[in-house]
Amino acid sequence: MTNIDSPKPLNRKFCIAPMLDWTDRHYRYFARLISRNAVLYTEMITTGALVHGDRDRYLQFNHQESPLAVQLGGSNPDELAACAKMAEDLGYNEVNLNVGCPSDRVQNNMIGACLMAHPELVAECVSNMQRSVSIPVTVKHRIGIDEKDSYEELHHFVKTISEAGCSTFIVHARKAILQGLSPKENREIPPLKYDVAYQLKRDFPSLEIIVNGGIKTINESLSHLDQLDGVMVGREAYQNPWLLSQVDQKIYGEQESTLTRQQVLEAMIPYIEEEMSKGAYLGHITRHILGIFHSMPGGRKFRRHLSENAHKPGASIEVLKQALAIVTSERAAAVETQAAFPQ
Repeated sequence: MTNIDSPKPLNRKFCIAPMLDWTDRHYRYFARLISRNAVLYTEMITTGALVHGDRDRYLQFNHQESPLAVQLGGSNPDELAACAKMAEDLGYNEVNLNVGCPSDRVQNNMIGACLMAHPELVAECVSNMQRSVSIPVTVKHRIGIDEKDSYEELHHFVKTISEAGCSTFIVHARKAILQGLSPKENREIPPLKYDVAYQLKRDFPSLEIIVNGGIKTINESLSHLDQLDGVMVGREAYQNPWLLSQVDQKIYGEQESTLTRQQVLEAMIPYIEEEMSKGAYLGHITRHILGIFHSMPGGRKFRRHLSENAHKPGASIEVLKQALAIVTSERAAAVETQAAFPQ
């Protein structure tokens, strides 16, 4: 396992949300090539998987992914403390506790959004983790669950956990409906209420409040940053990853430009070759880069070529090189057409 040698300081102005089956280490390596500053989060990892399973498989990462946070799912204070220590020892920059996932499976194990009904238990979990590590311990949560969705209840939740020592709260600005809605529906049906996150910041000005949910553009992010300390973007950062190319300059104020799309893919090639030499399948990595030419000439052919060929037995890095050649040719043809028929 590769550890981060010298952890970078965390600036959570722009974060990429933990997303099950999506924000694995291959996606995170890819995302880091596009943005140097965005804070990346792992998929949620349950304490049971680390305590009783293959710790190295779940916590493996590349040092270039830093700044990187691990998201844990659990409700046993001692197990969470042990897992937080594992993460710190391996070089993670932050430990985040999931108090937002609404799925039946995690509810049955007292993981995720159901914990919002138990603020004292969450506070105990946070306190135990903080005693075990020196890196930040943060909480990601909803604005309410089921009928426990008043602002007073949310205020009590945040106050209780903050008094246990947590100073960073990532607020998914929707309530969770634990009975009757699927996790997908819980991301779409309950209305977004950004004003609730804004009110939390006004009521707790010393806390770092980061908003999550439905954010799709850099301009939206900047608007939230007028009121809050940070934003967390989920599906848009995955499906349209080139959004991240604006983050370093527009969010963090850097002058240095990012890599081009082609440069990003060329930088992925040696990484993919190394991972494949260790037994990784091409399609398990290239599935994360399908959207890099989103809405660009040749983007659809690029996606199709990778989708149809990367999972074939024996697929090699040549599949990606061919896809890159296809999109390069399509873009060149589009430039020629534009020159011949200017608007």
